[in-house]
Amino acid sequence: MGKKKYPKGIFMDVPEYKTAREFIEYGHVHGGDQKQYIYMETAKNTRTKSFNEVWYDATGLGQFLYKHGMAEKKVAILSDNSYYWIICFYSILTGRNTAIPLDAKLMDDDIIDIMVRSQCDAIYYSKDFAGTIEKMKKTDGVNISLYMKIEDFYDMIAEGHASLDAGEDSYLDHPPTPDTLAAIVYTSGTTGRSKGVMLSHRNVSASVVASLRVLQSTHGIGFLPMNHTFAWASALFSSNVMTGWGYICRSLKDIPNDIITYHPHQIAGVPLLVETIYKTIWRKAEKSGQAEKLRKGIKLSNALRKIGIDRRRKIFKTIIDGLGGDLEYLVVGGAYLDPKIEKGMSDFGIEILTGYGTTECSPGITLSTLQDHKLGSCGKPMACCEVKIHEPDEEGVGEIWVKGDNVMVGYYDDPEATASVFEDGWYKTGDYGRFDKDGFLFYVGRKKNLIVLSNGKNVSPEEIEDKIMITIPYVKEVVVSDEDNMITAEFYLDTDAQPDAKERIKEDVTALNRTLPTYKRILKVKTRDTEFPKTTTLKIKRVYKD
Repeated sequence: MGKKKYPKGIFMDVPEYKTAREFIEYGHVHGGDQKQYIYMETAKNTRTKSFNEVWYDATGLGQFLYKHGMAEKKVAILSDNSYYWIICFYSILTGRNTAIPLDAKLMDDDIIDIMVRSQCDAIYYSKDFAGTIEKMKKTDGVNISLYMKIEDFYDMIAEGHASLDAGEDSYLDHPPTPDTLAAIVYTSGTTGRSKGVMLSHRNVSASVVASLRVLQSTHGIGFLPMNHTFAWASALFSSNVMTGWGYICRSLKDIPNDIITYHPHQIAGVPLLVETIYKTIWRKAEKSGQAEKLRKGIKLSNALRKIGIDRRRKIFKTIIDGLGGDLEYLVVGGAYLDPKIEKGMSDFGIEILTGYGTTECSPGITLSTLQDHKLGSCGKPMACCEVKIHEPDEEGVGEIWVKGDNVMVGYYDDPEATASVFEDGWYKTGDYGRFDKDGFLFYVGRKKNLIVLSNGKNVSPEEIEDKIMITIPYVKEVVVSDEDNMITAEFYLDTDAQPDAKERIKEDVTALNRTLPTYKRILKVKTRDTEFPKTTTLKIKRVYKD
């Protein structure tokens, strides 16, 4: 069977879907017996599921929920990425239930706390979390009445379909509406207690439709944590509309082999994935003695592009073949990506399309496209929302505000927190950014991280951190903060690549300071011997002053 291709600028029409069920039904009707998911069922057994089989499994599991009294209830999922996770999710969203997708990397106490605060009614869980479930059952305030072990997956599906065959009241006769609460997503912030972001079907659908109208693909590899909204928009729901297949990758370490095996057209991921791919290309080139030849190839290719001749995918065919042969682009979000790496991958003929979003916006706010992207930017606003910079300073930098169908209903059981982030219908992201003259958004940093100096100047630590990462190659991690009204940088350095890194860092910081305005200069340097503590989403935990 030939591969479907959607050439640049040519897109299939995407209807104005309003519920997640409509995406899943579309895949069933139009995908039929075509393959939708490929996954490793065991260490040696690869399994394929068609669109029809996905619909059968999801509807059987959905009916099982209703048969056991779980109509219009809150249902959690506690498991690592798998095909079974997806079907559990689909079974919730094709009816009028609300999903609570849990971060499997959280500590037991945090997971149980979310179950208490969310007033959850039922939970799907895998055997790896049996210990967590036992603790949960013994905790006051947990009101879960139905515990479903994912390893009983096919028995539950069979029971659900037996119920449908017997003519029992079908959950499919009670489809969700656009205003039905689709999910409560508990954020994993860098500080403080997580908040439950309430997303309606309208919210989730708006983000997916808007992204599909500017960026379409065929087959891919999915490895993003499925409890994150980024995975929903980039893979879970969009694949149904595109009726393309995807391989469910188990972990980042499996990516290199999975890329070779499954030849993805695109991959959605975090910057760490792109950095790993890029560094691996150069490490192999250095090891094989081909690095200088590669540099000359880039120089030649870039010269040809300046006169309108693009031969990247021929000149760097070996590299592209090493990435499966079909990879055209990677969609990246969630954290900072060094523009040098973004440009470096583009030099090889693989575009990096960056975006900006928040869980509260389902998550898409801005997105780069193959036709319209700019180095270092987060792309342009998506059609599902309006974006403005509130009270910009002389450099055009201010807080990013968003309004649109993608913006959340509010925070679960927290009206005060909800009220604090809305003003005149606008969602206040707490992020600072600026638009350039062409309408591209450039992210600057978090409002709560902002350093306010005694001279009244505001400094974004992320802006300085980005310049450090671009300028000083042996810096692995850095956190910029305010100590005694002095901009301070604390470093975790790569002493393997640069043995004298600790002695050299002050000199290199001094050189960097010469390129910065006086009030943004680093006045104090600290080093550490271990990585910074991180959240489950691999973001550095910052320490905030009261």
